[in-house]
Amino acid sequence: MDAVMISPLIALAAGVLILVMPRLLNYIVALYLIIIGLVGLFPQLAG
Repeated sequence: MDAVMISPLIALAAGVLILVMPRLLNYIVALYLIIIGLVGLFPQLAG
C-alpha cells in the first residue's frame, strides 16, 4: 500500500470518527499533521 491509497482510507476513518465523536476532531487533526510532517521529513518512513 502506498500513500495514494492510504490517504483516502485515513480521511474516511477520520470522517466517521468525527461524526461519531465530534470532540475527537482536535486529536485527529493533530495526529494527521504530525504523521504528514514526519513522512515529509523522513520519506523512508513511508516505504
